[in-house]
Amino acid sequence: MRSTLSRFLAVLAAGAATLTLAACGGSSDGAGGPLTVGTLTDAPPSIYLENGNFTGYDNELLRDIAKRGGFEVRFRGTEFAGLLANVANRTFDIGSSTISTTDERKKTVAFSNGYSTGFTSIVTRKGAGLKDVAAFSGKRLGVVQASVQDDFASKKVAGANVVRFPDYNAGFAQLRGGSLDGWVVPKDIGQKYLDQNPDLQLEFGYTVETKDTPSAFAVRKDNKELLAKINDGLAKAIADGTVKRLHEQFFKTEPLPKELEPGGPGLPVRNPGQ
Repeated sequence: MRSTLSRFLAVLAAGAATLTLAACGGSSDGAGGPLTVGTLTDAPPSIYLENGNFTGYDNELLRDIAKRGGFEVRFRGTEFAGLLANVANRTFDIGSSTISTTDERKKTVAFSNGYSTGFTSIVTRKGAGLKDVAAFSGKRLGVVQASVQDDFASKKVAGANVVRFPDYNAGFAQLRGGSLDGWVVPKDIGQKYLDQNPDLQLEFGYTVETKDTPSAFAVRKDNKELLAKINDGLAKAIADGTVKRLHEQFFKTEPLPKELEPGGPGLPVRNPGQ
Protein backbone atom coordinates (compact mmCIF):
# COMPACT_ATOMS: atom_id res chain seq x y z
CA MET A 1 0.00 0.00 0.00
CA ARG A 2 2.77 2.41 0.95
CA SER A 3 4.67 1.49 -2.24
CA THR A 4 1.62 2.14 -4.44
CA LEU A 5 0.95 5.45 -2.72
CA SER A 6 4.58 6.47 -3.14
CA ARG A 7 4.47 5.74 -6.87
CA PHE A 8 1.23 7.72 -7.21
CA LEU A 9 2.73 10.72 -5.40
CA ALA A 10 5.87 10.55 -7.53
CA VAL A 11 3.82 10.61 -10.74
CA LEU A 12 1.75 13.49 -9.39
CA ALA A 13 4.88 15.47 -8.51
CA ALA A 14 6.40 14.84 -11.92
CA GLY A 15 3.25 16.11 -13.60
CA ALA A 16 3.28 19.24 -11.47
CA ALA A 17 6.93 19.85 -12.34
CA THR A 18 6.14 19.52 -16.05
CA LEU A 19 3.35 22.05 -15.75
CA THR A 20 5.65 24.43 -13.90
CA LEU A 21 8.30 24.19 -16.60
CA ALA A 22 5.71 24.74 -19.32
CA ALA A 23 4.50 27.87 -17.57
CA CYS A 24 8.05 29.26 -17.61
CA GLY A 25 8.39 28.87 -21.37
CA GLY A 26 7.03 30.95 -24.23
CA SER A 27 3.31 31.36 -24.83
CA SER A 28 1.08 33.20 -27.25
CA ASP A 29 -0.26 35.86 -24.93
CA GLY A 30 1.68 35.78 -21.67
CA ALA A 31 -1.07 33.98 -19.73
CA GLY A 32 1.24 31.00 -19.07
CA GLY A 33 4.09 33.06 -17.62
CA PRO A 34 6.61 35.70 -18.70
CA LEU A 35 7.32 35.89 -22.41
CA THR A 36 10.98 35.37 -23.31
CA VAL A 37 12.61 38.21 -25.20
CA GLY A 38 15.82 37.74 -27.16
CA THR A 39 17.96 40.88 -27.10
CA LEU A 40 21.56 42.06 -27.33
CA THR A 41 23.81 43.19 -24.50
CA ASP A 42 26.16 45.65 -26.20
CA ALA A 43 24.30 48.09 -28.45
CA PRO A 44 23.66 51.24 -26.42
CA PRO A 45 21.56 53.35 -26.31
CA SER A 46 19.02 51.01 -27.91
CA ILE A 47 19.73 47.68 -26.22
CA TYR A 48 22.32 46.92 -23.56
CA LEU A 49 23.10 45.55 -20.11
CA GLU A 50 23.57 47.95 -17.20
CA ASN A 51 24.30 46.60 -13.74
CA GLY A 52 22.92 43.23 -14.82
CA ASN A 53 19.68 44.76 -16.09
CA PHE A 54 18.58 44.70 -19.73
CA THR A 55 17.72 48.25 -20.66
CA GLY A 56 17.91 50.76 -23.50
CA TYR A 57 15.25 52.49 -25.57
CA ASP A 58 13.95 49.31 -27.22
CA ASN A 59 13.70 47.24 -24.05
CA GLU A 60 12.21 49.96 -21.85
CA LEU A 61 9.60 50.62 -24.53
CA LEU A 62 8.79 46.91 -24.66
CA ARG A 63 8.39 46.81 -20.87
CA ASP A 64 5.88 49.65 -21.15
CA ILE A 65 4.00 47.90 -23.95
CA ALA A 66 3.90 44.65 -21.96
CA LYS A 67 2.43 46.43 -18.95
CA ARG A 68 -0.30 47.93 -21.11
CA GLY A 69 -1.01 44.54 -22.69
CA GLY A 70 -1.18 42.63 -19.42
CA PHE A 71 1.79 40.34 -20.00
CA GLU A 72 5.28 40.04 -18.53
CA VAL A 73 8.60 39.89 -20.33
CA ARG A 74 11.86 38.20 -19.38
CA PHE A 75 14.99 39.22 -21.31
CA ARG A 76 17.75 36.88 -22.46
CA GLY A 77 20.98 37.95 -24.12
CA THR A 78 21.78 36.42 -27.50
CA GLU A 79 23.77 36.97 -30.68
CA PHE A 80 21.98 38.76 -33.49
CA ALA A 81 22.78 36.18 -36.18
CA GLY A 82 20.37 33.59 -34.75
CA LEU A 83 17.79 35.90 -33.19
CA LEU A 84 15.04 35.77 -35.82
CA ALA A 85 15.37 32.01 -36.31
CA ASN A 86 15.02 31.59 -32.55
CA VAL A 87 11.86 33.69 -32.57
CA ALA A 88 10.45 31.54 -35.37
CA ASN A 89 11.29 28.27 -33.59
CA ARG A 90 9.79 29.40 -30.24
CA THR A 91 13.05 29.76 -28.33
CA PHE A 92 12.07 33.41 -27.94
CA ASP A 93 8.59 34.88 -28.02
CA ILE A 94 9.81 38.34 -29.03
CA GLY A 95 12.93 39.76 -30.65
CA SER A 96 13.99 43.19 -29.36
CA SER A 97 17.15 44.36 -31.04
CA THR A 98 16.64 47.43 -33.27
CA ILE A 99 15.62 44.98 -35.98
CA SER A 100 15.15 46.62 -39.37
CA THR A 101 12.01 45.38 -41.12
CA THR A 102 13.42 44.14 -44.41
CA ASP A 103 11.44 42.01 -46.86
CA GLU A 104 13.94 39.19 -46.46
CA ARG A 105 13.39 39.08 -42.68
CA LYS A 106 9.62 39.07 -43.14
CA LYS A 107 10.03 35.59 -44.63
CA THR A 108 11.07 34.35 -41.17
CA VAL A 109 9.03 36.42 -38.67
CA ALA A 110 6.24 38.97 -38.41
CA PHE A 111 7.03 42.52 -37.30
CA SER A 112 5.21 45.02 -35.14
CA ASN A 113 4.82 48.55 -36.36
CA GLY A 114 8.01 50.57 -36.19
CA TYR A 115 9.28 52.41 -33.13
CA SER A 116 12.39 54.11 -34.52
CA THR A 117 14.24 55.02 -37.68
CA GLY A 118 17.89 55.71 -38.02
CA PHE A 119 21.05 55.96 -40.05
CA THR A 120 23.72 53.49 -41.08
CA SER A 121 27.23 54.85 -40.59
CA ILE A 122 30.79 53.72 -41.20
CA VAL A 123 33.16 54.69 -38.40
CA THR A 124 36.76 55.27 -39.51
CA ARG A 125 40.03 56.67 -38.23
CA LYS A 126 40.11 60.47 -38.20
CA GLY A 127 41.68 61.85 -41.33
CA ALA A 128 41.27 58.61 -43.28
CA GLY A 129 39.34 60.48 -45.96
CA LEU A 130 36.82 57.67 -46.46
CA LYS A 131 33.72 59.76 -47.12
CA ASP A 132 31.79 57.76 -49.77
CA VAL A 133 31.11 54.09 -50.45
CA ALA A 134 33.54 53.96 -53.41
CA ALA A 135 36.40 54.86 -51.07
CA PHE A 136 35.95 51.59 -49.18
CA SER A 137 36.77 49.29 -52.10
CA GLY A 138 39.51 46.95 -50.93
CA LYS A 139 39.08 48.06 -47.32
CA ARG A 140 38.26 45.84 -44.34
CA LEU A 141 34.76 46.62 -43.02
CA GLY A 142 33.55 45.15 -39.72
CA VAL A 143 29.86 44.28 -39.28
CA VAL A 144 27.64 42.32 -36.91
CA GLN A 145 26.83 39.08 -38.70
CA ALA A 146 23.36 38.93 -40.32
CA SER A 147 22.60 42.56 -39.45
CA VAL A 148 21.29 45.16 -41.90
CA GLN A 149 24.78 46.62 -41.80
CA ASP A 150 26.13 43.25 -42.98
CA ASP A 151 23.69 43.38 -45.90
CA PHE A 152 24.61 47.00 -46.62
CA ALA A 153 28.36 46.34 -46.63
CA SER A 154 28.00 43.20 -48.75
CA LYS A 155 25.68 44.64 -51.39
CA LYS A 156 26.31 48.38 -51.49
CA VAL A 157 30.01 48.78 -50.76
CA ALA A 158 31.54 47.30 -53.88
CA GLY A 159 34.91 45.63 -53.42
CA ALA A 160 34.95 45.85 -49.63
CA ASN A 161 36.36 42.98 -47.56
CA VAL A 162 33.53 42.36 -45.10
CA VAL A 163 34.60 40.94 -41.73
CA ARG A 164 31.78 39.54 -39.60
CA PHE A 165 31.56 39.53 -35.81
CA PRO A 166 29.02 38.05 -33.36
CA ASP A 167 28.41 41.36 -31.58
CA TYR A 168 29.27 45.07 -31.52
CA ASN A 169 31.93 44.80 -28.82
CA ALA A 170 33.98 42.35 -30.88
CA GLY A 171 33.86 44.57 -33.96
CA PHE A 172 34.75 47.69 -32.02
CA ALA A 173 37.74 45.95 -30.44
CA GLN A 174 39.12 45.20 -33.91
CA LEU A 175 38.51 48.78 -35.08
CA ARG A 176 40.25 50.11 -31.98
CA GLY A 177 43.16 47.74 -32.54
CA GLY A 178 43.61 48.96 -36.10
CA SER A 179 42.75 45.78 -37.98
CA LEU A 180 39.65 47.34 -39.58
CA ASP A 181 39.41 50.32 -41.92
CA GLY A 182 35.76 50.87 -41.09
CA TRP A 183 33.05 49.67 -38.74
CA VAL A 184 29.49 49.65 -40.10
CA VAL A 185 26.89 50.36 -37.40
CA PRO A 186 23.64 52.19 -36.71
CA LYS A 187 24.75 55.79 -36.20
CA ASP A 188 23.32 56.06 -32.67
CA ILE A 189 25.25 52.98 -31.56
CA GLY A 190 28.43 54.25 -33.19
CA GLN A 191 27.96 57.63 -31.48
CA LYS A 192 27.68 55.94 -28.10
CA TYR A 193 30.95 54.06 -28.59
CA LEU A 194 32.69 57.26 -29.72
CA ASP A 195 31.34 59.17 -26.71
CA GLN A 196 32.58 56.43 -24.37
CA ASN A 197 36.05 56.43 -25.96
CA PRO A 198 36.93 60.10 -26.52
CA ASP A 199 40.68 59.43 -26.61
CA LEU A 200 40.39 57.32 -29.76
CA GLN A 201 40.90 59.18 -33.03
CA LEU A 202 37.68 58.04 -34.72
CA GLU A 203 34.97 59.74 -36.78
CA PHE A 204 31.96 59.01 -38.99
CA GLY A 205 33.20 58.52 -42.52
CA TYR A 206 29.95 57.86 -44.38
CA THR A 207 26.29 57.93 -43.31
CA VAL A 208 23.05 57.02 -45.08
CA GLU A 209 19.43 57.26 -43.83
CA THR A 210 17.51 54.00 -43.33
CA LYS A 211 13.97 55.31 -42.84
CA ASP A 212 12.31 52.89 -45.27
CA THR A 213 12.86 49.91 -42.92
CA PRO A 214 11.99 51.13 -39.40
CA SER A 215 13.04 49.14 -36.37
CA ALA A 216 10.34 46.89 -34.90
CA PHE A 217 9.76 43.99 -32.53
CA ALA A 218 9.73 40.49 -34.06
CA VAL A 219 7.24 37.72 -33.23
CA ARG A 220 6.29 34.38 -34.75
CA LYS A 221 4.18 34.64 -37.88
CA ASP A 222 1.31 32.69 -36.29
CA ASN A 223 1.30 34.73 -33.07
CA LYS A 224 -1.28 37.26 -34.23
CA GLU A 225 -2.64 37.86 -30.72
CA LEU A 226 0.73 38.95 -29.37
CA LEU A 227 1.40 41.06 -32.45
CA ALA A 228 -1.91 42.86 -31.94
CA LYS A 229 -1.09 43.52 -28.27
CA ILE A 230 2.30 44.96 -29.13
CA ASN A 231 0.89 47.20 -31.86
CA ASP A 232 -1.93 48.39 -29.59
CA GLY A 233 0.50 49.19 -26.76
CA LEU A 234 2.89 50.94 -29.13
CA ALA A 235 0.09 53.12 -30.54
CA LYS A 236 -0.90 54.15 -27.02
CA ALA A 237 2.72 54.84 -26.08
CA ILE A 238 3.05 57.13 -29.10
CA ALA A 239 -0.23 58.90 -28.35
CA ASP A 240 0.47 59.67 -24.69
CA GLY A 241 4.07 60.76 -25.21
CA THR A 242 5.81 57.72 -23.70
CA VAL A 243 7.75 57.08 -26.90
CA LYS A 244 8.85 60.70 -26.98
CA ARG A 245 9.93 60.59 -23.33
CA LEU A 246 11.94 57.39 -23.72
CA HIS A 247 13.52 58.63 -26.95
CA GLU A 248 14.65 61.81 -25.22
CA GLN A 249 15.98 59.77 -22.29
CA PHE A 250 18.17 57.50 -24.39
CA PHE A 251 18.87 59.61 -27.49
CA LYS A 252 20.10 62.93 -26.15
CA THR A 253 20.70 64.70 -29.46
CA GLU A 254 18.94 62.65 -32.15
CA PRO A 255 15.53 64.08 -33.13
CA LEU A 256 12.41 61.94 -32.81
CA PRO A 257 10.81 61.13 -36.19
CA LYS A 258 7.68 63.25 -36.58
CA GLU A 259 5.63 60.10 -37.10
CA LEU A 260 6.35 59.11 -33.48
CA GLU A 261 5.44 62.44 -31.92
CA PRO A 262 2.25 62.45 -29.80
CA GLY A 263 -0.62 62.53 -32.27
CA GLY A 264 1.60 61.22 -35.06
CA PRO A 265 0.53 58.34 -37.34
CA GLY A 266 3.30 56.00 -36.22
CA LEU A 267 5.43 53.90 -38.56
CA PRO A 268 3.18 51.18 -40.03
CA VAL A 269 4.86 47.92 -41.05
CA ARG A 270 3.08 45.62 -43.47
CA ASN A 271 3.71 41.89 -43.13
CA PRO A 272 3.08 39.46 -46.00
CA GLY A 273 -0.56 38.38 -46.10
CA GLN A 274 -1.89 41.48 -44.38
